[in-house]
Amino acid sequence: MVRASSPFNRTNCISWRCVLLLTFLFFVSSLTAQTQKPAPSPTPNQAEEEIDPADVISVNTAEVLLPVTVRDGSGRLVLNLTRTDFKVFEDGLEQPLSELSLRQVPVDVVLMVDASSSVSDNLEDFGRAVQGFASHLDVNDRISLIQFDDRVLLLQDWTKSQVQLRRALRRIAPGMFTRFHDAVLLATRDQLPRGNARHAMIVLTDGIDSGRGSTFENALRSALQTQTTVYVVSNTEIERAKKQAELDTLLTGSSSTVKFNQIRIDDLRLGLVALDASEKNLSELTRATGGRLYKPTSFGDLERTYAEVAEELRHQYALYYTPLNKRRDGQFRRVRVQTTDPTHVTSARIGYFAPK
Repeated sequence: MVRASSPFNRTNCISWRCVLLLTFLFFVSSLTAQTQKPAPSPTPNQAEEEIDPADVISVNTAEVLLPVTVRDGSGRLVLNLTRTDFKVFEDGLEQPLSELSLRQVPVDVVLMVDASSSVSDNLEDFGRAVQGFASHLDVNDRISLIQFDDRVLLLQDWTKSQVQLRRALRRIAPGMFTRFHDAVLLATRDQLPRGNARHAMIVLTDGIDSGRGSTFENALRSALQTQTTVYVVSNTEIERAKKQAELDTLLTGSSSTVKFNQIRIDDLRLGLVALDASEKNLSELTRATGGRLYKPTSFGDLERTYAEVAEELRHQYALYYTPLNKRRDGQFRRVRVQTTDPTHVTSARIGYFAPK
């Protein structure tokens, strides 16, 4: 016998239970919303205390900042120039310079040391030179320290403290290979300056990359994109003198001695070729970014060399202009700076990438 279906069969019971459960949950959520108070917003004073003014980045993409160094025919720095002494050309077209073109701008300097085998024996000389360099900086300037060899290590983030710098210098440990291109790429990309500061990099290296990472072209492009002025203190002359002296000694031996040392002789010759190629790249990197290539003949000259770089940074002109080309196309704009005195030699980066 088939029984008539009841309105309270199993399916309907489940439905009623769902309705009761949903009603209960709605009641609870409504009660919670009524009793819960919104979290208080921070007061203006609290918000201001949490923000370091040095961390606030103000960027005016309509302006271009050009650090410019001017020297006379004898290589001496030219001081006390005014806006009317400069001319700026972008893609061949002269740009207007306002009364605010020349400004006082601090500098954020990345100090980089090649801790591979070619430099590792002279790290104390580097430490003394760097401390002397830091002592010549303005109180508003900042420095950071990076070591590169097999790895690229940030030993000290941005600081104005010479005490912190000295501690960081003691953490430099010798390595083997040289990731020079990676070091330049990472430092220009990740060690960004304040929005109101010039960005400079000083590297002690022979520039011979181990070929295990990025390329020279990528490193140069990154330096131009981040508007970083690169100074290189190159030990290529020191290394070249050592290799050439050893090679001359081996070649003056008897024919049997030369034959016995042929592998070492070939290695030294390849090393000299590599130094020539490296020096060419270092020259291009510094020239294109508006920096300078220094080639001391001994590590004892490092203090004088770093002091000279500090002197240049202190007397560098910060030249601003608003480009006539307003397109935000990401294209490279070639820039040329000159003064009204034809005997002056100006150093500035060769251009910049327009924003997108």
